[in-house]
Amino acid sequence: MWRLRSRTAAAAAVIAASAASLADVAYADSGYSFFRRSSPPPPPPAAAAAASASEDSGTEVAVEVDSSGFDPESLERAARLLRKLNSSKYAKQLFELMRMQEKTRLAELEAEKVQYIIQQHLRDIERQQKEGEKFRESLQQQAQAEAQKLRYDDELARKRMQTEREAQRRQDAELVKMQEAAALRKEEVRRTTEKKILEKMLEDEKEKALLKKQNIQANAEAKGEALTREAKALEDYNRKMLLERINGDKEKWIAAINTTFSHIEGGFRMLLTDRSKLLMGVGGVTALAAGIYTTREGAKVTWGYINRILGQPSLIRESSMPKFPLSRFKALKSTSASLSGGAGFENVILHPSLKRRIEHLARATANTKSHDAPFRNMLFYGPPGTGKTLVAREMARKSGLDYAMMTGGDVAPLGSEAVTKIHQIFDWAKKSRKGMLLFIDEADAFLCERNSTHMSEAQRSALNALLFRTGDQSRDIVLVLATNRPSDLDAAITDRIDEVIEFPLPGEEERFQLLRLYLNHYMLKEDGKNSFWDSLLKKQRQKIQVKDISDDLLREAARKINGFSGREIAKLMASVQAAVYGRPDCVLDPQLLMEVVEYKVAEHHQRIKLASETST
Repeated sequence: MWRLRSRTAAAAAVIAASAASLADVAYADSGYSFFRRSSPPPPPPAAAAAASASEDSGTEVAVEVDSSGFDPESLERAARLLRKLNSSKYAKQLFELMRMQEKTRLAELEAEKVQYIIQQHLRDIERQQKEGEKFRESLQQQAQAEAQKLRYDDELARKRMQTEREAQRRQDAELVKMQEAAALRKEEVRRTTEKKILEKMLEDEKEKALLKKQNIQANAEAKGEALTREAKALEDYNRKMLLERINGDKEKWIAAINTTFSHIEGGFRMLLTDRSKLLMGVGGVTALAAGIYTTREGAKVTWGYINRILGQPSLIRESSMPKFPLSRFKALKSTSASLSGGAGFENVILHPSLKRRIEHLARATANTKSHDAPFRNMLFYGPPGTGKTLVAREMARKSGLDYAMMTGGDVAPLGSEAVTKIHQIFDWAKKSRKGMLLFIDEADAFLCERNSTHMSEAQRSALNALLFRTGDQSRDIVLVLATNRPSDLDAAITDRIDEVIEFPLPGEEERFQLLRLYLNHYMLKEDGKNSFWDSLLKKQRQKIQVKDISDDLLREAARKINGFSGREIAKLMASVQAAVYGRPDCVLDPQLLMEVVEYKVAEHHQRIKLASETST
């Protein structure tokens, strides 16, 4: 049994080997093998097992292989083994194994074929990519060549157009020159003709004027002689009449004087001879002197009492209210007319933002009075001469209020009477039916800090009186303080202030407008207020002639006077006016104006230097 199994295995191995060799031979004439094997496959293990089995069984197998690799005996042996396998019980399994191997080998061949096709496609894609790169490069080269050609054509066209424009420009320039030359020739001919015509006309006019002058001179001489004769005759007649009148008046005055002295002589003689009449005369003269003295002193006392009750306080330097009650009705009409006439801020030169704020406060003050609301107190501070007093006056006029102005420096000399005067001002201000704007200039003179060592007891009392009168918001008085040193004011005073407004030095545009304003005021404005008798009795003022004073020159002067206040600019233009009057012809030219400006600028810097040295 064991020998049969071994023989069957050996036969299967031989058949497998034969089939493999036959398969190799059978497929040798088939299609091209895609992948050649470098070495033949190793012998199957079944063939090795069959060989070992046949050695054990003593079967000798002679294998002869010719040079071509074909073994004829193997085919016979395979046939025999095949017959044995058919009769063996493992034949089915063997054939199934052989079919599976064949399928595997076919699948490998198919995979090799697919791999070859993929590689072929990859080579085609790579070839197409290379062709595309070459085509793209050729397109780029062609585009570069086209662009270079277009640039070259454009450069040629631009050069050609530039050449044509240059030629056209030269042609136009020559044409313009020809036209200008023709126009100049025509103008020269026209001027020559006009000159000849004018010379002819002037000669005719001179002849006419000469004849007219001779006629006028002859007529004047004749009239003069007639008038002289007439005046001489009239003068002789008047002299004769005057002498007769003087002689008559002389006789009358001599007779009157003689009569008067005779009466006086008779009266003195009567008084000296009659004692009772002498006593009555002396008593009458004494009574008359006593009556005159009593009347004068009584009038002073009565007028002082009336002035204290109804008149303007002595601390008020300027006011729109009349000093005395009887003149109130005369001033009322003119004041209302000035307000209705639009008196506002037209002549006040300020920075636009500051001017808008001032106008807003004036309108607010006017509306506050019309609605019977409490007024708002204000503080104006800034360098001297920047328009604080002028703005306060114009604000009062714009808002329809009366205004009164006082100076803080007038309070200190009053001593103990300062408190009474302060109360008198507020009592007097409340009598205004329209409301009163009370402006206190140099307020720091008596409204400084109460703990200051330089403040007297009288000044402290005056400050307390002002604080007492301004403790509550008033519907009758607007308090406006002006100072150059707002930090010196007492804290209680600043607490009563509702609006704080700074007045800085004018800028360049404001200085230019101030120069124009004062130039018109001092040099260009006609003075038409002289009466007929003034023009006869006084010497006629020579009119100032302004030559070549333009806005550009005034702007240059405004740049040079940087740091000037409005008052300094007014003084500058007054100095310019004085310099013009110093000339015999009264002519203002740019050279004179700039000389005065340079002088005033140097004076301004010197004043600042002296002030700094004094402060140090």
